[in-house]
Amino acid sequence: MAQSAAALALPDDAGETVLDRVFFALSDPARRTLLARLETGPLLVSELAEPFDISLQAVSRHIQVLVRAGLIRQERTGRIARCSLQAGPIFDAAVWINRYSKYWQQQFDLLAVALDDIGARKRRPSSRRSRRVAKSRTGSKANSKSKSKSKT
Repeated sequence: MAQSAAALALPDDAGETVLDRVFFALSDPARRTLLARLETGPLLVSELAEPFDISLQAVSRHIQVLVRAGLIRQERTGRIARCSLQAGPIFDAAVWINRYSKYWQQQFDLLAVALDDIGARKRRPSSRRSRRVAKSRTGSKANSKSKSKSKT
């Protein structure tokens, strides 16, 4: 008897589904703006929709995406809907992202070494070849001056 993929799913799969919803919700600038507006406290849906040049229905759809991701809690009293920020899923996403910070840090460390190397090359005296060229130019100028003096 074959089991469904959901029945075989590891416990982390449920967490990744939540993360998928959170990252999807955060991928839209309008939804990020809605979250930012809720930082100051709960707002009515109509108050959230004020600065947008889209319909109230479109804002409501964005809010529903945020609700499904667990980023917003929506409470209804009759026809009035009040939204509040729920930071827990954002924290979970930050923890997930932070697991990869060691890789970023390694890349930043490599970049710092490369930039230091480039800076050291620029500060170093010129190479032997460029010194030789500079010397020959100086020598040829001196020779031409002595030649011009001897001609006079």
